[in-house]
Amino acid sequence: MFDSGEDIDHLIDWSSARLVHPTKRVNVDFPTPMVVRLDREAKKRGVTRQALIKMWLADRLEGVG
Repeated sequence: MFDSGEDIDHLIDWSSARLVHPTKRVNVDFPTPMVVRLDREAKKRGVTRQALIKMWLADRLEGVG
């Protein structure tokens, strides 16, 4: 329906919508042994290295001004 240009607004539950913040790319260099440990931990949790780092940073920044 959307692809054909029909109005689908009535099909969307806007009450559950959330704001998605734009992203900004940063580069961080890690020592190889740390990357190995990150990859091991990410594999245990079933996530990517990037997702693991994001989760840990978000947890750490929670409550920080």
